[in-house]
Amino acid sequence: MSTATAWSEPAEPAEPDPPRYADETMEEIEDEEVSSAPGPSPRLPDRFLDRELSWLDFNARVLALAADPDLPLLERVRFAAIFSRNLDEFFMVRVAALRRRVAAGITVVSPTGATPKERLTRLGEAAHRLVERHSALFAKDLAPALAEHGLTVLRWQDLNEEERARMRTLFDERMHPVLTPLAVDPAHPFPYISGLSLNLAVVVCDEKTGADHFARVKVPPVLPRLLPVDDGRSRLLPIEEVIEAHLGEVFPGMRVIESSTFRVTRNEDLEVDADVENLLHALERELSRRRFGAAVRLEVDEEMSDRVLDLLARELDISMQDVYRVPAPLDLGALWAVADMERSELKSPGFVPATHPALRGTEDSPADIFAAMRKTDILLHHPYDSFTASVQAFIEQAAADPAVHAIKLTLYRTSGESAIVDALVDAARSGKQVLVVVEIKARFDEQANIRWARELEQAGCHVVYGLVGLKTHCKLALVVRAEKDGRLHRYVHVGTGNYNPKTARAYEDLGLLTADEHVGADVADLFNHLSGYTRHRDYDTLLVAPDTIRPGLLDLIGAEARQAAAGRPSGISIKVNSLVDEQMIDALYDASLAGVPIDLLVRGMCSLRPGVPGLSPTIRVRSILGRFLEHSRIYRFVNGGDVATWIGSADLMDRNLDRRVEALVRVTDKQARDALEHLLEMAWSPDSDHWTLGADGRWERTARRTGLVDMQAVLVQRARENT
Repeated sequence: MSTATAWSEPAEPAEPDPPRYADETMEEIEDEEVSSAPGPSPRLPDRFLDRELSWLDFNARVLALAADPDLPLLERVRFAAIFSRNLDEFFMVRVAALRRRVAAGITVVSPTGATPKERLTRLGEAAHRLVERHSALFAKDLAPALAEHGLTVLRWQDLNEEERARMRTLFDERMHPVLTPLAVDPAHPFPYISGLSLNLAVVVCDEKTGADHFARVKVPPVLPRLLPVDDGRSRLLPIEEVIEAHLGEVFPGMRVIESSTFRVTRNEDLEVDADVENLLHALERELSRRRFGAAVRLEVDEEMSDRVLDLLARELDISMQDVYRVPAPLDLGALWAVADMERSELKSPGFVPATHPALRGTEDSPADIFAAMRKTDILLHHPYDSFTASVQAFIEQAAADPAVHAIKLTLYRTSGESAIVDALVDAARSGKQVLVVVEIKARFDEQANIRWARELEQAGCHVVYGLVGLKTHCKLALVVRAEKDGRLHRYVHVGTGNYNPKTARAYEDLGLLTADEHVGADVADLFNHLSGYTRHRDYDTLLVAPDTIRPGLLDLIGAEARQAAAGRPSGISIKVNSLVDEQMIDALYDASLAGVPIDLLVRGMCSLRPGVPGLSPTIRVRSILGRFLEHSRIYRFVNGGDVATWIGSADLMDRNLDRRVEALVRVTDKQARDALEHLLEMAWSPDSDHWTLGADGRWERTARRTGLVDMQAVLVQRARENT
């Protein structure tokens, strides 16, 4: 860091060290893609849309929900908070990855034909526009609407004397003792600014010398970001407003000339060598280094002076194109606390997930999940079907059942207080064999997963971290149980979402509970592959990445093209979170040119151009966003009338197909297949609220009209009726 005075000219920069480069990791937009096609095709160089710009388009759709006047106010506020947090992660991973490429001098073009530098420029322009829209939405729409309902985010000048006195007491007792002002002068180098922390940039004048000095004050995380200033907790004041109002006490004997807030976003990449002797310890060491990543974004209060901004940009080594001037308050992710307030009249109606009909018991006789699974496969649709009464109950019942010999489960992300982890611990302590494949590199959940891994090991569970060089992202649970005839039988859950009771109430996901012996044998073989040294690659009922999902899906897509060419029934319906894999997109283009009707539901990133003559004439792309995060994956192929339907954990991204352990299971039960088909039909109804992707890469929302329905609201109502 520089030791020059605050306002001195910058010294000649030193020659930077060669940057290191490693794969990126982040949920949903996690790994830096290793393109399955080496750049743009010479035949159709513009057939792909930029994946990062597509992700920003997804966040623009989230912002559109925050702006939707037909939604309850606090739901809109929640979407505004989600937008802010999404953008934080986007900069920490995707922008950081591109910055490293530029710094390393990498000029390899993307599948769209753009260099890393060109992509950064385009991303910056799009991100600036979105941030401006987000700030204006809060200032001109959401804040006034909240005030109309008695919920006000205040500035210090808005407080009356009684409220100011209360805040002064709070400052003296809870804030002042932990504040640490850090000066910048020849004896005090510019301090390290931790990522996503909120800070005050303060300029003070020494009354004796007349010299100006710069100091940084970090806003301590000891209190909530938004402080209630009245007993009704409806008038809220950002904590930084309180600190700014009392800077005279922080700098006694100095005159405060100016103060403004700022926030730095840093590269949050982790670089862990897959060949290290102890992956757990190596990851812990790398986590301790994460906070020292390079700055990739600087957010500042729009009232910050140019001289302070110049100082920050210079010391943080960040260009002005990466500076985001926004009105206070910064970090509108803090609005999550407002969205969580107990104001039911400003929220969507409360919803309690229903117990799946096949799993309902009575007060005197709880459901026997194993007996239910022996009767038929059970397709679960969360959050409409209760996760607690299905998947969690399955694991808990297995842990308590003396006839159960073994439980095996993959753990990618789970909640802070996990009933499933508790059940696994109980099972191990009771003498059952318990294997847990813990993915300790799950982005931003590394610390939690390390904690779970140690707790499970201490309880006697066998804990493994999957295969070297691959993330284990599949969602599998296997229970081995002795039946009355003495035979061992396998019971399986294959899902699209994590074993996380908390997100199961907010994410839309699918799961299959089955006692099918073929599925059981395949899942058992896959667990053996994950925990031991096996070369098993062939499965009868599963497609498993990185070995068989890519070739399997390509074969299924190619078969549809052949069916269409032969005049037989054909069709492809896919529901995923992201579609960016170039090889898969090209296969879909070829199928479309063969005449296959193709319907794609893509929640987030989509690099495919639909409806382009001579390229994708039969392809339609929709996106559905709503109260619950659409997270399930469905792959349906008409197959000449012998429909093949698959569900599982894999999106159509290079990372999912090539660098992760993923699993798709074929759904063979007719009732379950019909339910999935009905779900797809609902999503494609002309009456459903949705966004449509055009051939030009632009997303358009369905025009508002009478009779337009929210698909998720319909499913909530059906769940209520079936309770």
